[in-house]
Amino acid sequence: MNANDGFRELDREECLRLLGRAPIGRVVHTRHALPAVLPVNFCLDVDSAVLMRTSADSELAAAVDGVVIAFEADEVDATAHSGWSVVVTGRATVVTDPVEHGRLARTGPRSWVTSPEEVFIRIEPELVTGRQLIAGLAAY
Repeated sequence: MNANDGFRELDREECLRLLGRAPIGRVVHTRHALPAVLPVNFCLDVDSAVLMRTSADSELAAAVDGVVIAFEADEVDATAHSGWSVVVTGRATVVTDPVEHGRLARTGPRSWVTSPEEVFIRIEPELVTGRQLIAGLAAY
């Protein structure tokens, strides 16, 4: 990033802190060899993994299990021309351990649309990057 472009790079700790307060994010994965983006609600686990909850027979669960994907969340103030964006890249896995599933059922994200059988998807944060737009600092 250019030091005068109005953006500030965020370190991993700040990225995770900001993610912790975002209610919605986007999962970026591959569908039929093309990029696909889905909005999801989520939360961060105690180890900073991104957690999502979905139907066990959902296309998302089948598409991302065992695959490296990206997850993005942001917050934008269009009036103030400021905000931030964080991207987590890592391997997604469907949680299959019954004890872990039970813990996440109590502490993990809640589905907005429940289904008879739900699974948790965990994204291990291998790469965490982010940037913040600081209003009024854009170069001309």
